[in-house]
Amino acid sequence: MTNPLIKAINEYKNDSESVYQTWFINNNERLKAFRTIKNAIKVVIKEIENNTFPCDFKGSSLEVAVSAIAEQKQIFEGAAHAFYWKPKLRIPDIYENEDNKKAFGQFLKDSLLYNQEKQLIFNIMKIQEKNIKGLGPAVGNILYFLHPTIFPPFNTSIVKGFNMLFKQKIKLGSWGDYLKMREIIMEYNDNHSLILSKDLGALAGLLYEIGSGRQVIQENHTILLEDIEKVNKKINKRHHEIQLELAEENEHTEMQYYLAKIGKALGYKVWIAKNDHKKEWKGSNLGSYSIPHLNLESLSIAVSETISFIDVLWLNVDNKVISAFEVEKSTSIYSGILRLQDLSMSFNKDKSKFYLIAPNKRKKEIKAQLLRPSFQHENMCKISYILFSDLRDDCEAMCKFGMNVSVLDKISN
Repeated sequence: MTNPLIKAINEYKNDSESVYQTWFINNNERLKAFRTIKNAIKVVIKEIENNTFPCDFKGSSLEVAVSAIAEQKQIFEGAAHAFYWKPKLRIPDIYENEDNKKAFGQFLKDSLLYNQEKQLIFNIMKIQEKNIKGLGPAVGNILYFLHPTIFPPFNTSIVKGFNMLFKQKIKLGSWGDYLKMREIIMEYNDNHSLILSKDLGALAGLLYEIGSGRQVIQENHTILLEDIEKVNKKINKRHHEIQLELAEENEHTEMQYYLAKIGKALGYKVWIAKNDHKKEWKGSNLGSYSIPHLNLESLSIAVSETISFIDVLWLNVDNKVISAFEVEKSTSIYSGILRLQDLSMSFNKDKSKFYLIAPNKRKKEIKAQLLRPSFQHENMCKISYILFSDLRDDCEAMCKFGMNVSVLDKISN
């Protein structure tokens, strides 16, 4: 007889609309996110150390970092809520209280510095002892993107699913309960890593699906039967989201195709994000426009790996990046800006151009984000944006009459 947990895992993995399929396995944004979020956290640490971190979440570097996490599909929806400044309750108390702010900054710094599980757990115990009001294990979502094989994500649905699956009574706001949950998850995952992954996001996704009611198991079926209308609404909402994501993915591929076509016509080498080489637009394979391997000298393997996921690169004959493009979808503005900034820090940004390719309906939002104080510091690269409609409409003309990258000046903002 099949173990109920194994049965649940197999159903979860085989569900085409589960977060395992739509976020964990088949999603380039997830792969891009780890370095992006890590570098965003470095900015938070630097601002706290330099006493330039503001007294509110809104507009802060922490909002940028956590918003980049919240963009990571349904499982991280609402990840920013725990960090919103609630004036009446004065929580989380890391904005007005300087000692707490410094302690939080040191916690993030130590979480980046150390890789050993024992030291990282000790780091959590130190911040727990500070008893900072309102600063609870929602920080686990940050820790996950710094150490995905050591810390699981943490939210209401994950806790609910965990309690159902493992018959526990873990509470949402307790660091002690988070660590207990982590221990149980780690032990179970170590025994089943071959069916799941060493990355704890895979198992956390299963807990999320169970806790949110999308996946039915014996422990939650009675509750779900009593509230079947709400469950159906969630299932229908997820289905609608998946359909929108598929439509966005098609537009994403279309824009990569135009950029590749223009780059080739201008005489540049073109690089398409490594996971997108097999994608097609109207019978044209994106990989056929791309050089087979990205060879960027003087860059570390880690940096080169990150750059290889940029949507489109144009390079000259010496393999120097002339321009880099990130095609934005419904939820990737923060991440796109951070990735381009990260890329610019790796080489001479004055000789390279950086572009966001954006849906028309997001024009005002793109402009507003680029003007954020967090993106106005001296080390920030200059980023222009191009609207989908302009790239689509003017592609052929730019291929025919363009001489170099400056042809984009006519349609970029």
